[in-house]
Amino acid sequence: MRNLALWFVVLSLSLCGWSGGVAGESRVVLVTIDGFPARMFWDAKTPIPVIRQLAAEGAAAEGMRVSNPTVTWPNHTTLVTGVRAARHSVLYNGKLVRGGPGLPVRVEPGRDKSELVSVPTLYDVLHRAGLRTAAIDWPCTRNTDSLDDNFPDVPEGVRYTTALLRQELVSERVLRDEMDASFRKMTGPERDEAWTEAACHVIRARRPHLLLLHLLNTDSVNHRYGPQSPESYAALALADRCVGQLLKALEAADIRESTTVFLVADHGFATATKVLLPNALFRRAGLLEIDDSKRITAARAMVVPEGGTGMIYLTDPKTREADRRRVIELLAGKEGVSEVVGVDRYASLGLPSPEMNSGMADLVMAAGDGYALAGDATADEFVKPVTGGMNRGYHGYLASNPKMNAVFIASGRSIRRGVRLGLVDNIDVAPTMARLLGHELAGAEGKVISGILSSP
Repeated sequence: MRNLALWFVVLSLSLCGWSGGVAGESRVVLVTIDGFPARMFWDAKTPIPVIRQLAAEGAAAEGMRVSNPTVTWPNHTTLVTGVRAARHSVLYNGKLVRGGPGLPVRVEPGRDKSELVSVPTLYDVLHRAGLRTAAIDWPCTRNTDSLDDNFPDVPEGVRYTTALLRQELVSERVLRDEMDASFRKMTGPERDEAWTEAACHVIRARRPHLLLLHLLNTDSVNHRYGPQSPESYAALALADRCVGQLLKALEAADIRESTTVFLVADHGFATATKVLLPNALFRRAGLLEIDDSKRITAARAMVVPEGGTGMIYLTDPKTREADRRRVIELLAGKEGVSEVVGVDRYASLGLPSPEMNSGMADLVMAAGDGYALAGDATADEFVKPVTGGMNRGYHGYLASNPKMNAVFIASGRSIRRGVRLGLVDNIDVAPTMARLLGHELAGAEGKVISGILSSP
């Protein structure tokens, strides 16, 4: 009789929408701290007590190898697809647009997910399976219908936030209003705090099975001042506080025990003392032209800089092969140029050919240690010292550069305690998250990181 009465109580609570049973479901939270180098996690001076506690309670890697190109949007896409850029197609923080024969190329960030990502993501798979998904400041998610709550990393992010979430964030004063102009006036730390509060709200209100959160302030600070500068340490201290707020929200929602938390980064960082200006070199060689306002108006050869590498576009089919030879000749033996990579090596770097992806460059120029690339076409010199207000920190180097290695921590449900790994690969994150949520990510290049799981 007592068992029958208990059954009626449980049934009644379920029909009334009681969430006790839901709290036991498996959940995953993936937090990226943009530009958090692996070496700064292991640096005792980095003030990150919350993150260190997460690592102590779970698994931490010596570092996580990221994918080419080692910039934000491509690697965030790898983290949720388990494939490199050759497959998922994202090469920039936006979409490369060709202007036509002999005209400059440009990168447009204001694009939908459907225009950028060419393979299924983990949140696509989970959403089709009926699980609740959410992403806050996550790249390449604009106008996707696979995220129940979405505040995308895109120009006009507030405008493209899902309507209910945007209204709630204004009501709770996380956002001042529904205008992107107001959000743009916020400082980098303020925006990170707003995104964290948005993620915490989604956790408390809807307890998603998958939540993606991208914190961005660290990247801006590391660019300006360089990694392991006093400002860099301070930025990571703020990120640590944001992670602490997120963990408290999981506890308040009564889902901390059923949640696995991954804390990673999209890339590391290096410090440069000199900047290379290949577009200025191409201008002097007659391959590129600028107008009186110093804008590039014509270009048979043009570099789109990504920090430690430069994507070289040869835009005129009639002169492409001659221009290719000329560019290689111009860069040969130049100070700071580590190598010029041709299409024959793209596959080994996880990059598509121009035939596979029209946004891919004809050549890739790699900077040496202590050097970075910039897009200025106006200078008289090819090498310029980093001085004054110039950026000191850069990423975008080839992924084989150990300074590009990112942090990797996993903690919580089904993660073994006290595990220390060597290097892991970021293509392995998505398959591992899928396994924890009871699904598989078909077509992923990566594998499940079984060594961290308590029940592989």
